[in-house]
Amino acid sequence: MQDFTGKVAVITGGASGVGRSLAFSLGRRGAKVVVGDVDQNAMAETLEVLGSEGIAAVAQVCDVTSVESLTQLAEKAESEFGGIDLVFANAGIGAGESGAMWDYSQKDWQWCFNVNVWGVINTITAFMPRLTAANKEAHFVVTGSGNGAFLVFPDAPIYTASKAAVHAITENLHYQVQAANSPVKVSALFPGPHVVDTGLFNSGRVRPEELQKEGTGNESGINCVDDMKEMAAEFGIELQTTHPDEVAEMAVEGLQKDSFWLLATTEETDEKIKARASMILNRETPVANMVGG
Repeated sequence: MQDFTGKVAVITGGASGVGRSLAFSLGRRGAKVVVGDVDQNAMAETLEVLGSEGIAAVAQVCDVTSVESLTQLAEKAESEFGGIDLVFANAGIGAGESGAMWDYSQKDWQWCFNVNVWGVINTITAFMPRLTAANKEAHFVVTGSGNGAFLVFPDAPIYTASKAAVHAITENLHYQVQAANSPVKVSALFPGPHVVDTGLFNSGRVRPEELQKEGTGNESGINCVDDMKEMAAEFGIELQTTHPDEVAEMAVEGLQKDSFWLLATTEETDEKIKARASMILNRETPVANMVGG
């Protein structure tokens, strides 16, 4: 998709982090933007700033754990702008887990999988029939993570497991639209190459009341990137970060090339991926990577 002028982009989790940056990156290229999010305050602020830049945009409260809510978002896009050209299944949370997984609250697992995994499934259910029925060039983009898709970091088992599932779903969706000779392209977005400075670490602000964990004791203590930097520094590690705007630009440039892999890595990450593949092929005993991304 070389030209985004007049294209309609729907972004879940679009009021903060990578989703918000995608809204501005696409809007500045002439796209019309539909922002869906559960954070009403952040959504109102994002919509106001988009408007101040002259970007055509609308917003609607959207809970990706509900197909009905996502269907309403799709209907909003169609009624306001006449169609849909790009869908970003971007909403995601971090459960903030720490310690032994057998001590976790079941509600941590439920919440993370409801948003990260079922959120993607529900977005596919609500939007893919519309995109395929239109039978025109379109993109469906899923935000995943190398933490789960490529590597396994034991400091965040719930998040890692959810993103492993997300990538399997994304790649299978890609194969299915290929087999159908559909003009819809599927892409897998991996924010990076470093830890991205987003609100993911403060996901508790949007945690539903019914899924509040029972008791305390397995919180990570990380509520923002600065907390992660301080923790890394205690181990003599200088944590590098990536701004969400960099991720959005990388993603949009990849979409212009119809790339499946919207991915930026470092030499260190590439070596870890190679080492993991080698470990599997050579039947070696896994050794943990302790710092996730």
